[in-house]
Amino acid sequence: MAEADGTRSADPGAGGASALERLCDGLLARLAVEEGLSARTIEAYASDLTHLRTHLRERGIDDLGRVGRADLAAFAHFLVERGLAASSRARMLVSVRRLLRHAREEGGLEVDPLDSLRAPKRPQRLPRTLQAEEVSALIEAAASVDGPEAGRDVAMIELLYGAGLRVSELVGLPLSGIDRRSGLLRVIGKGRKERVVPLGDWAGAAVDAYLEHDRPLLAGPRAATSREQAVFLSRRGRPMTRQNFWKRLREHAVRAGLPTDRVSPHVLRHAFATDLLEGGADLRAIQAMLGHADLSTTEIYTHVSRARLRDTVEALHPRGAGRTS
Repeated sequence: MAEADGTRSADPGAGGASALERLCDGLLARLAVEEGLSARTIEAYASDLTHLRTHLRERGIDDLGRVGRADLAAFAHFLVERGLAASSRARMLVSVRRLLRHAREEGGLEVDPLDSLRAPKRPQRLPRTLQAEEVSALIEAAASVDGPEAGRDVAMIELLYGAGLRVSELVGLPLSGIDRRSGLLRVIGKGRKERVVPLGDWAGAAVDAYLEHDRPLLAGPRAATSREQAVFLSRRGRPMTRQNFWKRLREHAVRAGLPTDRVSPHVLRHAFATDLLEGGADLRAIQAMLGHADLSTTEIYTHVSRARLRDTVEALHPRGAGRTS
């Protein structure tokens, strides 16, 4: 740690790796071996810590125990001067904080000099969404293919858009989770939490048609086996996977003339929430249907709705940017 009068102890001068380098290497080994992080994540940590070591070396520091708040504040300022985005700067400070925690656990640091530093505020990214007519085009594209896969894909898209399911909830939906008499779905979401979601008329009709006409063809002789009780099956009679559905959805997007980077299962879930909000639904009700544990997660859709309204004004209002007269 820096001395109170601003002076620092002399450099160790020992050959080989510095104490800071050894500490960084120890953290990277721990993340790889004990915590099982991916090679790409380890590379990101290594890159971040290299930037830190370079900055501290220029300040004559090679031991984390000698790092003070002013040194880390200077590092944060250094990242700003390099023109890094707030998200990149925040990630680097996460890496630094992880190194400091590792140092404390190893007994080489008594006080965390980052305690008084705030991470850069990340810009709020609005979720992508689709207009209702774009969803209709996607459904029409799915319906235009041959075979029982058409009815299956239509039902899956209708459920994403009409019930706001996560893709994992969609492919994992069991036959017992559908209650057509009451128009409800029983869904197992994150943390194995169960929630009940209303099943709209369009989605319900698509599911009914699929279960009556298409699923029996996909199930074949497996129809009566207990292991194949998933609602949505592949052409081999196995439960659909997220990867297979992703691939099918992108193919339908191309067929519908929609950019593939704007179409995903999660985008359809966003469209469900945004359209509900614009239709006057209560935010708490949307939170319950989406299965969000925290209302703040749902509140982002209020920003999406405002952005869409602003675009509408710009495009349609006589004084909007999109009107020439």
